Amino acid sequence: MRINKYLASKQYSTRKGADEIIKEKKVFINGRLAVLGDKVGATDNVEVRFRGKIKPRLYFAYNKPRGIVTHSAEDKDKEIKDVLPVKDVFPIGRLDKDSHGLIILTNDGRITERLLGPEYAHEKEYKVKTKNKLRSSFKEKMERGVDIGETKTAPCKVEILSSDVFKIILTEGKKHQIRRMCEALFQEVEDLERIRVMNIKLHNLKTGKHRAIAGPELVTFLRLLGLTE
Repeated sequence: MRINKYLASKQYSTRKGADEIIKEKKVFINGRLAVLGDKVGATDNVEVRFRGKIKPRLYFAYNKPRGIVTHSAEDKDKEIKDVLPVKDVFPIGRLDKDSHGLIILTNDGRITERLLGPEYAHEKEYKVKTKNKLRSSFKEKMERGVDIGETKTAPCKVEILSSDVFKIILTEGKKHQIRRMCEALFQEVEDLERIRVMNIKLHNLKTGKHRAIAGPELVTFLRLLGLTE
């Protein structure tokens, strides 16, 4: 097994993060400094030697306001790190500038691949308001999967709340997916809010505010990702 895959399997980091740890000369195989591409077997002794105090892992739920870019802002736009008082954390995934709602923030690099990787199918729930009345066939067609150009979306769950409001649960995350699905079915999105990621719910968290993910909620979240604290 390649050393980066081994370190990822032992939950030190993602494979990409493992490569960085190796480059920083913190990984040893049988007492020898590891290099990129090394392979390890069942009888090999692998050590990760961190210098100094290891920083605690942080997890937050954040209610992103409309008009704030998740990251990589351009021109005069502001991104989450510009308005959030918590430092040294990064957002997992994206919400486009015109959407709002739940974003997971963390300094735990293991989560990115486990939450966003296409081989995983974790639920994300949204509440959507359209500018026009929903068509009678809307729920059936959305749930079946929608052709959005280069691909067809996977089956999903839809709950109609009113003539122009619905909830949708996705297990994939294509760019602008919900907006594109609605457009393909002749509906225009007026408001899009993410209200849940797996077991983490927005609840009554006010716009622009954040809260720590801890206790049983965090234990369940990490367990569902196949990780531990």
